[in-house]
Amino acid sequence: MMDREKLISKWLDNDLSDQELQAFKALEDYDDLVRLNDSLQDFKADDYNTSTALEQVLSSIKTKTPQPTTLWIKPFLRVAALLVICFSLYYYVTTLDTTIVTDVAQKTTVALPDASSVALNAKSTLIFNKKEWHKERHVELQGEAFFKVSKGASFNVITTSGTVTVYGTQFNVKQRDNYFEVICYEGLVGVTYKSQETKLKPGDSFLIIDGKLIAKGKESSSTPSWLNNESQFKSIPYKAVIAEFERQYGVSVTLMGIDSKQHFTGGFSHDNIDVALQSITLPLHLTYSKENNTIILRRE
Repeated sequence: MMDREKLISKWLDNDLSDQELQAFKALEDYDDLVRLNDSLQDFKADDYNTSTALEQVLSSIKTKTPQPTTLWIKPFLRVAALLVICFSLYYYVTTLDTTIVTDVAQKTTVALPDASSVALNAKSTLIFNKKEWHKERHVELQGEAFFKVSKGASFNVITTSGTVTVYGTQFNVKQRDNYFEVICYEGLVGVTYKSQETKLKPGDSFLIIDGKLIAKGKESSSTPSWLNNESQFKSIPYKAVIAEFERQYGVSVTLMGIDSKQHFTGGFSHDNIDVALQSITLPLHLTYSKENNTIILRRE
């Protein structure tokens, strides 16, 4: 009689004669071998190797006293473990935050899960979670962004300086080093700063520079100027103007003998560096020179 290993090998290759098939069926662990093969067929990959499978089968059953139950349970335990890993990986990936980052001289528009939109200014970061959006609408912002929020549950913009809460509106948030500004263009905005909330109506602004609340007049424009590739300032410290210039043009600016705290009113365009330099130097009677990627500003 043909030995068991050859019978199993020919069975896997579907090459048994009638007599050999009867001998194979007479094996004491025949039922378990059939179950094991069915399991392997269900879960094998496209490039499944029969010889490798045979070696695995033979190594697991090559004992004098076969254990039928163990033979078919082990593959299912492997499959169960694989499914647990797959579902865990899927859960982990789908619960990750979505992070949008803009580089210097770069702007982008982001569509949020509820059809709200965010225009992100240069050198800014926006973080939100798609999976949890239906429970809580909130984003984290570093930098500057203009929001158009769809009506619905409360919408929160969280920054390191403060939190902005709205119920369907248009507003701009700018959070930079020692600079925090919120401008309401439509609807009603609540700004929480140091545990105190301030309500803003259309045209109202909330501005903190170096930890001090700065009073501002009504905003007359319908959208922030940077959406039209321009930066506009009203009595803002010159250092904030220079910082924005560096973000929009990807350069480094050095001030020589210039008071960075002096206030500046005016603006510059984002599409022509020479014109922009004239816009921020002529009003203050400054001159400039270029050295590689560095711009040096001096008094005339």
